[in-house]
Amino acid sequence: MPFKHDFTPVALKDTNLFKPLKVGNTEVLQRVAMAPLSRFRADPQGNVPNKNWTEEYYRQRSQRPGTMIITEATFISAQAGGYDAAPGIWTEEQMEQWKKIFKAIHDNKSFVWVQMWALGRQAFPNNMARDGLRLDAPSADLYMSDKQKEVAKENNIAQHELTKEDIKQYIKDYVKAAKNSVESGADGVEIHSANGYLLNQFIDPKSNRRTDEYGGSIENRCRFALEVVDAVVDAIGAERTGIRLSPYGLFGNMSGGFEPSIVAHYAYLIGELEKRGIAGKRLAYIHLVEPSVTDLMLVEDQGEYKEGTNDFAYSIWKGPIIRAGNYALHPELVKEQVKDPRTLIAYGRYFISNPDIIDRLENGLPLNEQDRPTFYTPTAEGYIDYPNYNDALQLGWDKQ
Repeated sequence: MPFKHDFTPVALKDTNLFKPLKVGNTEVLQRVAMAPLSRFRADPQGNVPNKNWTEEYYRQRSQRPGTMIITEATFISAQAGGYDAAPGIWTEEQMEQWKKIFKAIHDNKSFVWVQMWALGRQAFPNNMARDGLRLDAPSADLYMSDKQKEVAKENNIAQHELTKEDIKQYIKDYVKAAKNSVESGADGVEIHSANGYLLNQFIDPKSNRRTDEYGGSIENRCRFALEVVDAVVDAIGAERTGIRLSPYGLFGNMSGGFEPSIVAHYAYLIGELEKRGIAGKRLAYIHLVEPSVTDLMLVEDQGEYKEGTNDFAYSIWKGPIIRAGNYALHPELVKEQVKDPRTLIAYGRYFISNPDIIDRLENGLPLNEQDRPTFYTPTAEGYIDYPNYNDALQLGWDKQ
């Protein structure tokens, strides 16, 4: 792979991006976070992180001391899953492999947060039917797509509307996964409430038409996410807990900016988190997906929602905020965003292709191009074979 040609790098070493910041119990030495990046390299038998490559993958990307690493999305239980090659953290075998990964990150003097994941209606119906599991959702009749409904029917499984007891069990599963993460050596956890997955499905009016205390009003639809927050905080501490939100996201058939009250939804949710902060239970951070990225499957600079911004969060939440959204190719935006002293920037796809991206951002060095076809393939190629900058020069990438 060559360097990316149609992009002019900018050195960011003189900006706040390269100043320390306290995040929970950790102090990052620069405000560059590795975004959670599903790579589908886990062992399909048991959702165990890959024993051959994953430790090295995270070791490479935590090489700069003081880096904040957010892991790939990680299932909190079998019922929360539905993708064979994604990792979990509910079994001893899974934990044993995560312990090695967390140690590799800590040996580099960097920090790691586990993103806790529950798919809800985005689970593959055929996998759930095969494994004797439910296909869960806030509302039984609101499928993510006609295709999803068709596959469910073909596999003789119907979408299951979560009962209150089911919700309580999910909360217990989040707590167990959080405890397992910390026990395995993680610095904290990130509650995944974004990108059209289960907690996001409850928040969004397009996927939640319940009439009980988990549906209807904004307050009710945010209840599940907040109950998870409270339970996890009580279990491992607010300083070890973060949350990810995507107000403008469309992935998973969410409303995004097409819902006129979407900012009100998230202003309420963030306001509730701030209330908890004032009361002494401030989360380590909130993590916001920018309106520049509304669909995870689109390439950079496609699908941007241009009529909204996440800036409203700063007037509500007074703790650290991570912003994620195609920042690698827009250093001019990074310069502006990090003027706020509470802001970190998460880099995703170009953290895949540039294990030393922090050095490159600091010094304005060219970026390795991505090999998109290998993002999700079960191979070492496209996973642990991207070179650092000097190694890329030795390979002649600058001449390609």
